[in-house]
Amino acid sequence: MAVEASNSDLVQVVALLAAGVVAVPIFKRMGLGSILGYLAAGVVIGPFGLRIFSESGAILHVAELGVVMFLFIIGLEMQPSRLWGLRREIFGLGALQVGVCAVLLTGVGVAGGFPISQSFVAGAGFVLTSTAIVMQLLEERGEIAAPKGQRIVSILLLEDLAIVPLLALIAFLAPGGADTSLTERLTEIGIGLAAIVGLVLAGRYLLNPFFRILADARAREVMTAAALLVVLGSALAMQLSGLSMAMGAFLAGVLLSESTFRHQLEADIEPFRGILLGLFFLAVGMSLDLHVVVENWRLIAIYVVAYMVMKALGIYIVARILKTGHREALERAVFMAQGGEFAFVLYSAAAAVGIIDSQANATLTAVVIISMVLTPLAIIALRYLTPRDEQSLDGVDVADGLTGSVLIIGFGRFGQIASQPLLLRGIDVSIIDNEVEMIQAAADFGFKVYYGDGTRLDILHAAGAGRARAVLICVDKPDVAVRIAQLIKAEFPLLTVLARAFDRGTALQLIRAGVDFQLRETFESALVFGGSALESLGVDPEDVADVIEDVRRRDAARFETQLAEGIRAGQRFLKGNIGTPIPTPLTQPRRAGQALNEETAGVLHKSEPAD
Repeated sequence: MAVEASNSDLVQVVALLAAGVVAVPIFKRMGLGSILGYLAAGVVIGPFGLRIFSESGAILHVAELGVVMFLFIIGLEMQPSRLWGLRREIFGLGALQVGVCAVLLTGVGVAGGFPISQSFVAGAGFVLTSTAIVMQLLEERGEIAAPKGQRIVSILLLEDLAIVPLLALIAFLAPGGADTSLTERLTEIGIGLAAIVGLVLAGRYLLNPFFRILADARAREVMTAAALLVVLGSALAMQLSGLSMAMGAFLAGVLLSESTFRHQLEADIEPFRGILLGLFFLAVGMSLDLHVVVENWRLIAIYVVAYMVMKALGIYIVARILKTGHREALERAVFMAQGGEFAFVLYSAAAAVGIIDSQANATLTAVVIISMVLTPLAIIALRYLTPRDEQSLDGVDVADGLTGSVLIIGFGRFGQIASQPLLLRGIDVSIIDNEVEMIQAAADFGFKVYYGDGTRLDILHAAGAGRARAVLICVDKPDVAVRIAQLIKAEFPLLTVLARAFDRGTALQLIRAGVDFQLRETFESALVFGGSALESLGVDPEDVADVIEDVRRRDAARFETQLAEGIRAGQRFLKGNIGTPIPTPLTQPRRAGQALNEETAGVLHKSEPAD
């Protein structure tokens, strides 16, 4: 029996891993994102699909640890000073959005003919956005640290805090709930506040000494265990005090964000976070009761649409009231229009005290899960339906009729340095770039940069490419650099073109496009760096120069071979660190060989090539 149970557990573990490994790459390749892949995989292997799992709730409880660890890592990136700087967004923007959306969603339930208490519970649960989904989307887009991402994070933090008063209101609205005294309500709030204060004090005065002691023990596995202990212990403390586990983990991360052990903690937690967060999305997919959806599909479809539209409308209105731009307000509305994992807690509590029945709980849970499934699709639709923001060209001149002897395309850090020898020599240089902010910033340092896209032939003509003696392609995107080179050489075949290459592959493409000179952006700096390393080890400077020159020769020979035979060729010119013999000398001899006797001299004379 024990063997059978063990085999069953192993089958489930394999099924979980296989579902994620198969579904996520497929959905990402289709452009639908990893979250939708996990959710769909959960539906397939869950109780209402292939029935590999019968208890999705148990998995969901474990998988919530993924959200907890995710919030801990977000906290590590947010120092207390940054968090304090967001206080207006948290308690201003966040509170206003929660309040407006709660009123609108309660109105949807009342309009549908439900009692106000049930309408409020249903709407309030849907107000609580999915932290896991929104944070994952922000991370995939690289916008967590951006100002608009920080505003969304602030709202999510307020929603985490809002779970406490909402649970208290549910107890008050329950049949017989009014019997609970005000003292008991205040006690619950006091316990929550005391838990936050206690966690802050522990983090400030105990965590750093604790990790310092463990670091001195030099046991890496103990440091990993300690990191997990801090995350899970903080989450448990918040849960026992009536707050959310995610809030506890976030606060622990914030308190450790200025610690010297921050990066090691992040590295220790990251593998667990990724796996458990994926497991959370799988469990949410398993929790979708397809029987309830089929039996109540009209009601569910109506409320999914009504709730998502009204919540998005509320978010948009609040954003615009607080003078947020249209594009950002629209993106925030679509990002946060779904219900979240805290809704499950709220609905379960409401069902336990008799405000809603089990059927309503299952229906509302299905509404929330479907809204979570639709969010990635809504974001894809938003990307295709909304035009790109047009850059304001206020104070920026468009390239037209430029007459410089040299045209520089792209004025980032590479182009700025490349311009200096030319400008110091007094050469007339024209510069174009398509980043408005960079153009404006360059003006503060005494540079006149014109707005222009180097991939457009009309812009190249307007920028004076036809009149210039040379063009310097200094853009940082490899494909763009190659496209510009091909365009210039096709239109101005006699023009001298020098190009910045991102890597070896780009350099080969640029040579084939016909550029007169190309340079890999890190090649020269890496040679100087390596030479300095040799000198710091006591190698004679002349020997260092010889070795660096030999590296140049080897690289040039390898490059020529790759031009003829492809990118994988020329490996014999590389010196590896596994002892592979190299047929060519490490360094060229400094002087020609000399014969030590007449016989050797005769052999050498015969081997010399005829003129």
